[in-house]
Amino acid sequence: MTSLIHSYTYLQPSAVSESTAGRTLALETSGGVTPAGEVANPRFFHGFLTAPAAAAAALLTVADVAATRYFQPAASASLDPVVTADGDRLRMESFSGCCGVYARLDVLAPGLDGDDVGHGTTNVDISSPLRRALARIGGLDPLQLTVGPGELEVTTFDGRFVEKQVPLPERWLRGFAEAQVLAAGFALRAEIPATEASAFLRTLPRPTLRSSARTTRWVVPVGGRSLRPTSRPSQDAVCLPGPERLLALQQVLRHARTVRVYVPVRAESGAESDAAAVVWEVQLPGMRLTLMLSQNASRGFSGEGGVLHDLATGAAADDADLVSALLAWDPRIDVAELSRQAGLPAGRVCAALTVLGTSGQIGYDLAEEAHFHRHLPFSAGGAEARNPRLRGARALVADGAVRLDGALASVGKGDRAHVVRADDTGRLSCTCLWWAKYRGGRGPCTHALAVSMVRDTTTKAAR
Repeated sequence: MTSLIHSYTYLQPSAVSESTAGRTLALETSGGVTPAGEVANPRFFHGFLTAPAAAAAALLTVADVAATRYFQPAASASLDPVVTADGDRLRMESFSGCCGVYARLDVLAPGLDGDDVGHGTTNVDISSPLRRALARIGGLDPLQLTVGPGELEVTTFDGRFVEKQVPLPERWLRGFAEAQVLAAGFALRAEIPATEASAFLRTLPRPTLRSSARTTRWVVPVGGRSLRPTSRPSQDAVCLPGPERLLALQQVLRHARTVRVYVPVRAESGAESDAAAVVWEVQLPGMRLTLMLSQNASRGFSGEGGVLHDLATGAAADDADLVSALLAWDPRIDVAELSRQAGLPAGRVCAALTVLGTSGQIGYDLAEEAHFHRHLPFSAGGAEARNPRLRGARALVADGAVRLDGALASVGKGDRAHVVRADDTGRLSCTCLWWAKYRGGRGPCTHALAVSMVRDTTTKAAR
């Protein structure tokens, strides 16, 4: 697995401080992008959190996810959470070390009391001492929040700064792209009181080094009030893959009102099981905390392949440049309005958003059923280099190894050729080992992707 070395430079460590004026949570920022361009240490907000204890517990959950490997636990450096300011809210996001758990805290307008929220994306310093300080915050005392340097002129001249050299795996970036594609295909299945959710989590076994969160359970919503365990998957059942990973929510549920559970609208059947990814969304005062679990504890979001169909279309890459120019850290992207501005059909706009997601520029908010804009320091043009199946498919097409014959296609040469078949709905299957193992559950195989490319080119040529 390749990685880049990403340098986070902070003027000082993030910290919780106390004075006669009260408590202050100062989250230090690293380099980021704002409407004014690249900024070394952007400042996004200064004011108060209206629910300080809940906010501290939720932020601690996001930080703990970033510091944890749920599959094959091992000590490893964690990435600092990404924070995006959208003008009316702050979003803080992280992935687990194994890339199988995605966490996001949305601090909405009712949760903030202070200056206007800025626009931009950066990383915030979350260290072990800060996590310990967050765990001690409680009660109703006010908590002041600063996202960005407090007094830049002072901290700059006294030379205090913190620099972290962090290995940044490509799968972390690919996880952002795949998670938003998956989330866009989810729907609300259950809404239960937080007390019931907390009671349910207490029944889950604690993870051990031996279990590595490999179990899969199913539950059935009962009357909109609780979750009842069931022994097997069914039409109404909710999958809990590696349910021990949900224990990350325990510290925040005591501050919550309700919990919403989202499931895929149409789960693909795979060779591994009928397991499926799931999202738990915790409703907090003025905030939402989202936790998404991958389909299996051993699977990271980075390899799901949900972006490959859109990346294979040349038009989507071209459209992405136009759509990107129209985005401005929108907290809610209106596809219809974006379609009107870009002069493109809604379907092409959605495909362009998928392409932009491969560089971390797009996320998806299930509560609002809409994409949102962020900006990570990566280029959408590098998507192909980060997706080996896409590179392999293009190589097959360039080599003339795809031969169409109606609903069938032969891909490859000689004894290494595979047969790709289209069913009545146009869905492709293949005779390769990848298809035999996942049966489309992790996106198209290299051969099916190559067939899609050739058919797309043939269709355009016939117009």
